[in-house]
Amino acid sequence: MKIKTPDYRKIYTDMIRMKYPEKEALCSSILNKSLIEPLDIIRLNNIITESSDKKKMQDDQKLKSYDKKTILQILDYQKKNNLNNTETAKHFKLSRNSIAKWKKTFFSTDEAADKHF
Repeated sequence: MKIKTPDYRKIYTDMIRMKYPEKEALCSSILNKSLIEPLDIIRLNNIITESSDKKKMQDDQKLKSYDKKTILQILDYQKKNNLNNTETAKHFKLSRNSIAKWKKTFFSTDEAADKHF
């Protein structure tokens, strides 16, 4: 059975058109891709909310959740770019503790992490 996922292209296209028309040019390259990946959604969200106040961003961050595929992409990004947990957390606007927990959950040892990547 196929799992239904939200139509992020439609959601973000409508949101940009209605609330953020000035950011349409910045987001068009991502929205025009044939397949929108979870990291693309994070990028779109960062573009749209870059001017929001800090308190609102903190509140929004508490409600985010990530699937296994996205977590592994984030950890892969960290590995490819030689980033530590703090740098990765800053880049994706996450908690350092989340990154550490994901690494511990998905890779019980450093050897297992190296085999994955």
